[in-house]
Amino acid sequence: MRSLLATMATAPLLIMLQTGHAAAQNYPWCAEYALQGSSNCGFATPQQCFAALSGNGGYCILNPMYRPEIAPPPLSRNLRH
Repeated sequence: MRSLLATMATAPLLIMLQTGHAAAQNYPWCAEYALQGSSNCGFATPQQCFAALSGNGGYCILNPMYRPEIAPPPLSRNLRH
């Protein structure tokens, strides 16, 4: 009985330790729906945003929190010393 309780108590901790950190969504377009304060900033293209608004009303804007990933500079191929 004690081992069952110990297992039940530690299982949630083990699950939390195994999951990685949550990555924030970083998309450039937001759908601002007709209902005030209702938005979705999960669109990579304006066409995706417009399709989500189709029949719902609202408008699309650029995501003010969007930060494009910066690619690292290419490695130099010059191997002369």
